[in-house]
Parts: sequence; C-alpha cells; structure tokens
Amino acid sequence: MMEQVRVKLANGIELDVVDTGPRDAPALIFLHGFPDSHRTWRHQIAHLSNRYRCIAPDQRGYRGSSKPKGIENYTPDKMIGDVFLLADALGIDRFTVIGHDWGGAIAWGVAITGQMNGRVPRAVILNAPHPVLFPELLYTNRVQRQASQYFRIFRDPASDALVEQFGLVGVLLKAFGTPAENPKMEPDERAALLADWENREAAIAMLNWYRASPVAVLDMDAPFEVPADWQRFPLPKQTIPTLVVWAMDDLALPPENLDGLDELIDDLTIVRVPGAGHFVQWEAPEAVNAALDQFLTRTDGD
Repeated sequence: MMEQVRVKLANGIELDVVDTGPRDAPALIFLHGFPDSHRTWRHQIAHLSNRYRCIAPDQRGYRGSSKPKGIENYTPDKMIGDVFLLADALGIDRFTVIGHDWGGAIAWGVAITGQMNGRVPRAVILNAPHPVLFPELLYTNRVQRQASQYFRIFRDPASDALVEQFGLVGVLLKAFGTPAENPKMEPDERAALLADWENREAAIAMLNWYRASPVAVLDMDAPFEVPADWQRFPLPKQTIPTLVVWAMDDLALPPENLDGLDELIDDLTIVRVPGAGHFVQWEAPEAVNAALDQFLTRTDGD
C-alpha cells in the first residue's frame, strides 16, 4: 500500500493523498474514477515516481476523504476546484493532470481551466468521454446509451436501501449483474476494493457523483436523436498537449467516444490499447506506461 497524507483544502474538504517522488520534479496529479481509489494508479506511480512528483488523492466522497452531505456537493465544478486547491495546499503552481473514468471527466475540466490560467501545461485522459461529445453520443448512439443505463440505477433513490443493506456491492450487482473476476487484478487489490465498498457513507457519496452530473441518460425507448432545443456545451478548444489512451474492449465506453476529438483539441495524441477493458491503467500497465513515457518526454518543459 502507498503511504498517504491528510491534506486540508481551502474550502474545508480534506483529502487522503499519495504524494511521492522528488519535490522539485514536475508534478503529476492522478485522478481516479468510480468505484476506485488512488490505488488504481499503483503501476503508473511506481513507474514514474523516480522522475516526477506523483500526487494521487482519494477524491471527495471516497474512502477516508471528506464526504459532505447533499448531492449539490458533488457537481463537477466542485471536483475541478478540489484539484486546484489540492495543488495550492501542496505548494504546486503548475501540474500535469492525469485522469481515468470520472477522474478523466474531471481532468477534462481541469485541463480547460488550467490552460486558461496557465497552471496546466498538458493533460492525459484514460477512457473518459469528452464533455462536449458524450452528451450527444448518449442521445444518438444505441451502444453508448445501452452501456450507460447503469446511470439510471445509480441515480434512483431506491438504490440507497441496497447500499444500507449490502454496501456499494448491492448497487453494483443490480446494475451489472455478477461480474466475472478480472484475472488481471491482484487478489490483495480485490480484497481492498471489497473492503472499501463496505463503507455505506462513502457509497452514497460515490453515487452522488452520478446524481449531480448534468448528463442526461434516456431510457432505450426514447428516440435516438438530439432534442430540437439541444446545443453542444460551449467549451473552448483545448490547446495544451493532450494524450488520450483508450482501451478498445471497454464495455462502458465504446471507441466511438474518440470520434471528433481531433476537432476539439489542437495537439492530440491518441493511443488505442487492444485487448484491455475499462480499467486500462492496471489491465495493461505496460502499454499505458509506455504511452506516458513517450508523451511526457515529448512535452517536458512545455
């Protein structure tokens, strides 16, 4: 297990954080997704921490980090704010953001904000849809909408009773059925995750990320077309160097999420990883680490 420190942010939120590597090296902030923790980055931190300052929080609502009550405390703007306040608390001015899944969704926002204030010179996204493209895909793409029906279960208040009785695993079983054990996950890591999911307060907070999201997920009977009054979210074009790593066997996020990215990002590198599922950072760590090495080396000093 990686050692963590407790960091209090200026907004009162407290995060448990891995902070390892040379203090004078370029900083990398790793953002995990659902239903995960800082441990999801174990292979990348081990690989990079001799050259970079590697920072990986348990994000708001997860494990021992602060779990404020109320859905309104889990809107994406607050998570984006946490990242900058974490950098402030650690005395870091500029940093590279690296995110997966929900952490990747937040990383998109951190990248756009950070390119405007000069604090984020580059970004890395692993299997996390772009906030401009994803809502449209949910309206028009049958595969993506079907894969995202679990949103509707997570947002259902009736799921709270499952959490109370069984922990997070009760909701996961309802949403996804009984999954086959992934042979690429170490037994001790599986045990640690199952222990984390027993925390009922954390489980509700984790579901609140979905409940606070503005993304609409319609049922499968709704038309596969954008509403007449719908408009793309007007985010500015991303100008900082950006690496997108995509596991091609992701059942939750099909590769169609890559379509159109080149129109929204000036300096875009896409690395497709065949034979890996959603959790590409530990399912295919060698491929991810190689992509990181190449990208970080090319953009160091930007």
